[in-house]
Amino acid sequence: MMFGRKKKASPADEADAGTTERETAAADGSTAEDTDGTGGADSAAQGPRDVADAGELGERIDLGALQVAPVPGMELRLELDKQQQVTGAVVAIGDSIVQLQAFAAPRSAGIWGEIRDEIEQMITGRGGTVDVGQGSFGAELRTRLPQSGAQGRTVFAPAVFAGVDGPRWLLRMVYSGPAAVDPEQRERLDEAVRGIVVVRGDEPRAPREMLPLSMPSQPETAEPADEVEEEGQEQSKGGDLRPFERGPEITEVR
Repeated sequence: MMFGRKKKASPADEADAGTTERETAAADGSTAEDTDGTGGADSAAQGPRDVADAGELGERIDLGALQVAPVPGMELRLELDKQQQVTGAVVAIGDSIVQLQAFAAPRSAGIWGEIRDEIEQMITGRGGTVDVGQGSFGAELRTRLPQSGAQGRTVFAPAVFAGVDGPRWLLRMVYSGPAAVDPEQRERLDEAVRGIVVVRGDEPRAPREMLPLSMPSQPETAEPADEVEEEGQEQSKGGDLRPFERGPEITEVR
């Protein structure tokens, strides 16, 4: 295993949107179900899981609020803000990426439905397009986000926003690269997402507050860290999301 620093990679970050087909987590905080039966409870039974339900799942990389089970070919990248605090985890397989962040949620209900609506409004308000569909984890947003291209032209980059409501938490995923349009590439990342364990903790937190992430212990064989660029500070709430603005990263190659 190699652990070193890496400059920014490809897209995957924040914005929030949707339709409210899938919502409800029971009053006891159980995982929400989809109203049309695709995704939802069955997907959640396969993972991602709450730490209380994780059991013995084998090797995991401990990032604080998230524990990540390695899958073949995976790179784990940690996003840092200007203060070198971890603000997101990114799993990359080849050119496909899924960015992961966990947020606090109320005990009584999930928040992915309302956050989807906000993401949709934000993206369409910026000139992007949004289609609501059903994915591996329930209702998701398939988007095309405007970006500056060569010679000042605007190009539209695909990204998929998905979420899982757990007991007092939301895990939000943003897929980009080939996985945003290719189901086969997407499934490879979904395998990694199903292995995620969320550690909410018992501390009182406001809904949408990002659950704290931390760096894993570096192996003694870690390579010397290179200097990284500091490219702006990530947001710690679930609302003002910027999918294609990334901070510096640390990469662990599996």
